[in-house]
Amino acid sequence: MPTAAAFLTHPDSLTREVARAYAEGGFLMDNGKGVQFYTVDTRAVVPLTPGDGLHVPRRLQRELKHFEPRTDTAFADVVLGCRGVLPGSPPRDGEWISPPLSTLYAHLHTTGLAHSFEVWRDGALAGGVLGIALGGVFFAESKFHRVTNASKAALVHLAAHLHARGFTLLDAQIQNEHIARLGVHEVRPAAFHRDLKAALQVNADF
Repeated sequence: MPTAAAFLTHPDSLTREVARAYAEGGFLMDNGKGVQFYTVDTRAVVPLTPGDGLHVPRRLQRELKHFEPRTDTAFADVVLGCRGVLPGSPPRDGEWISPPLSTLYAHLHTTGLAHSFEVWRDGALAGGVLGIALGGVFFAESKFHRVTNASKAALVHLAAHLHARGFTLLDAQIQNEHIARLGVHEVRPAAFHRDLKAALQVNADF
């Protein structure tokens, strides 16, 4: 897999533009005004291990073994699930992943910047996380579920996967009550950019 430097200087202009924006702490959204880069004052960061603060409730721990993690085997369906338009996934309250942004994610997937992390159950896609991998940081753009607790299982399995692969930072961007229960916490800009800068120097393979 290309290093962060390879994406930051990528011959494809879209890939290069997105990689550089994410390296500065931006992320993509479409809030009805077209695809744009956004930032927030505090960032939600997912601990990669229980020792770092990842909290996995006992019930979820028991369920994890029923979910099979996979990477990049159903990217298009994960995008649809994150949009709330994949059959079996709950509809979203607002569609910030617009069709143009979906097309952009698909393009970034072909160049190796965008990825899907999936959990499967009984041979069917149960849930997953859409994200951007750059150096040793994974930017989790969105997640979805079709089975109860599948999105939480995906996030926990993703943290373990990233830790095993040498990643040092899992950015969930915006905090919410569901991921907060897993130990996801908010960090101030100075701390986030410090950790982001260090993570970008890591050569990790998603």
